[in-house]
Amino acid sequence: MASTVLVVTALEDVTADCVIAALNEREVPVVRVDPADIGPGLTFGARIGAGAPAWAGRLVTGSREVELGEVAAVYYRRPTPYAARYQHLPTQQRDFAAAEARHGLGGVLNHLHGAFYVNHPSAVTAADFKPAQLQLAAQLGLTIPPTLVTNDTEQAAKFAADHGPVIYKTFRGLPRDEDGHTGAIWAQRVAPNTFDDSLAVTAHLFQAEIPKTGDVRVTVVGRRVFAQQIAAPDGALDWRRGNWDALLHAPIPVPAVIEAALHSYLSAFGLVFGCFDFAVTGDGQESGDWTFIECNPNGQWGWLPDADDITTAFADFLSTSTEGGGAR
Repeated sequence: MASTVLVVTALEDVTADCVIAALNEREVPVVRVDPADIGPGLTFGARIGAGAPAWAGRLVTGSREVELGEVAAVYYRRPTPYAARYQHLPTQQRDFAAAEARHGLGGVLNHLHGAFYVNHPSAVTAADFKPAQLQLAAQLGLTIPPTLVTNDTEQAAKFAADHGPVIYKTFRGLPRDEDGHTGAIWAQRVAPNTFDDSLAVTAHLFQAEIPKTGDVRVTVVGRRVFAQQIAAPDGALDWRRGNWDALLHAPIPVPAVIEAALHSYLSAFGLVFGCFDFAVTGDGQESGDWTFIECNPNGQWGWLPDADDITTAFADFLSTSTEGGGAR
């Protein structure tokens, strides 16, 4: 019987570290791998053929090895992009090698027969588009902010006139620059008189600002739901911009209708885990107080006060898979 949990992530991943430690305490076999280590530090051979309709073979890292058929569950976290492995190569060679690694090694790791994925990378990709998130949330009856996706100045100006005050948000984080440094563009209020023809260059996301009394992060692992109300001491529009250690947290009950919608949301995208962000108005006791903002299908949660409970939920979830119980 397959009994190993394969954790696919980069070397530095505190969130994955928590889950691996919990699995180790339960004596569940764990192998951690970063596919971008492909080379002397990561070798593999995968075979398939007549009479053997599933990939078989061995994956060997610097400290672990695993038979592919022994993998019962895959905890897919945040592996290093394949391209990082080949940065030293000329552009054409780099792009070729990265694509071959992604389609070859990645193609095998993403299609292990009978393995339970948390979450499957293809599901994460599909669920990572904010327009898809907002549409599904609205279809499930969740309240969403009036939203415009556009590159047209006139439409942006009209939207601001109809729904102001308006905030701007990015669809994705900033990529690394030439020196490898990263940055962030936080959600921010925008004035209509700043709109100009530069909007035509790319897509922009504008939303009506919600007069919130607070923010809520809801972490769903299988059927278990964890919710924390979050406040920044300075009352920042986007609590992520400041010192996370200074954030104020308080547990908050999730209205039953909201919780049911979250489970339906994950099921629709083929996910079993997600981190949901809501803006809350009033005291948050009624479902109408909750406005869906977004869902990160591969979000961080290690910094939350209930991280230990979430860790236990992940360990329970993955351990059940190694025992042949599948998803709960």
